[in-house]
Amino acid sequence: GITGAFHYGLQVSIINSPAEYIQSFIRETWLKRYGSSPSAEMMTFMWSFIVSIYSIGGLLGSSSAGYLSVRFGRKKALLLANIPALLGAALMGLSRLCGSFEMIMAGRLFSGVCGGLAQNVHIMYAGECAPRKLRGLIAITASTSIATGKFIGFALGLREVLGVEALWPVLLAANAVPALLQFLTLPFFPDSPRYLLIDRKDKEGCI
Repeated sequence: GITGAFHYGLQVSIINSPAEYIQSFIRETWLKRYGSSPSAEMMTFMWSFIVSIYSIGGLLGSSSAGYLSVRFGRKKALLLANIPALLGAALMGLSRLCGSFEMIMAGRLFSGVCGGLAQNVHIMYAGECAPRKLRGLIAITASTSIATGKFIGFALGLREVLGVEALWPVLLAANAVPALLQFLTLPFFPDSPRYLLIDRKDKEGCI
């Protein structure tokens, strides 16, 4: 679940670094399609939409967290959160190759779904699995992971790393790394004892 919170912090900060390159890509794509450059108002609208649609996805993910965490369990819900994360990373990473800025919008939406879902389920899962003495410490890993994700997102966005015009699709797709890490490692972790006992009525599994 820590990688889910890390993914959220990464996505929040990473979109700011290649802003000028993405806007330039939108202008070029618009010009190729329609034979004229988009107006300043249209550019403002599209960029605002790209930035804000992540929050809309987060709202959708947060709204479904309660249902999914009970229907499938905390661990499986976190595993499901990786699907929109990987899909979003693929869409954003391939957007320039496909000549579609709409893929960036869709990718941000899917990434937001992952962020909203993983953030809420992570806190439940970590709090329910942690020993009593460590419960407070484990619960704040969500905040520290968000801060770490933001820091790494800003670091990756530096011009000396991935913040150059040729590599901005790679930068946008970087959120696939924590999602893939969680997807590969989380199946080896136990499920929440509270979920097993209360929702599944599995006393032996809980113990």
